[in-house]
Amino acid sequence: MHDRSTEAPAGLEIEISGLGKRYDAARGAYTDAVSDFSLTIPAGSFTSLIGPSGCGKSTVLRMIADIETPTTGEISVGGQTPSQIRTSSRLGIAFQEPALLPWRSVLGNIRFPSELGGRTSIDRGDLTALIDLVGLTGFERSRPGQLSGGMRQRVAIARALSVHPDVLLLDEPFGALDEFTRQKMNLELQRIWAARRVTTLLVTHSITEAVFLADQVVVMSARPGRVAEIIDVDLPRPRTTEMMTTDDFHHIVDRVSRTLFTSQRAALEGVA
Repeated sequence: MHDRSTEAPAGLEIEISGLGKRYDAARGAYTDAVSDFSLTIPAGSFTSLIGPSGCGKSTVLRMIADIETPTTGEISVGGQTPSQIRTSSRLGIAFQEPALLPWRSVLGNIRFPSELGGRTSIDRGDLTALIDLVGLTGFERSRPGQLSGGMRQRVAIARALSVHPDVLLLDEPFGALDEFTRQKMNLELQRIWAARRVTTLLVTHSITEAVFLADQVVVMSARPGRVAEIIDVDLPRPRTTEMMTTDDFHHIVDRVSRTLFTSQRAALEGVA
């Protein structure tokens, strides 16, 4: 069992209560993407969110990020609203597509959020430390077109961390990468999270990725998405690729798989 009692909490607690999102459709119809979703994400923890395709995983993340507005329910981030957290630059976010500015260097892309926030002078030491943290030392002046897919995602994560966020939201950041690169990036993300201990929520379709990285895996039901089960991942850190061959790891993966399969089967049978 991994004892976290001596670790200082970091980031902010996220409290989600009765969250729902309804989208209007043609002719007065509507679609409930998320319904009665409730979850607590402890400060400084790493949480993975997984579920069937279309269950509303990304919608939940986007509501926490203040990109989408909930139809019902409440989200509290350290006692504040998502809007307050976002406008105070305490939230970082990275998506599957890095969306880097092609004419800017690695440094320029990482600096961009701070410049948008009105900071004209950014501490060079902070930037150097951040580039070293994500393993891009020596590529500061490279353009996105000169980087591999994994390196572009490192830039996107560094950009998200550049505002010193209390909350980091990741929406399938490695979904477009090959399996070898994805596993390597999982190791890198674990290292980055351990160094910063920012409250992190990862949306993923990969069960092994969810278990490998998280303190808790939240399995969602089929649409409308609800919390089907919260599974604690009580594995020691730092996690290694060798750990993925152990019985303890496979036991947790199997539990997530069973819950996910049950949710998918219920949806196919029309009872979800």
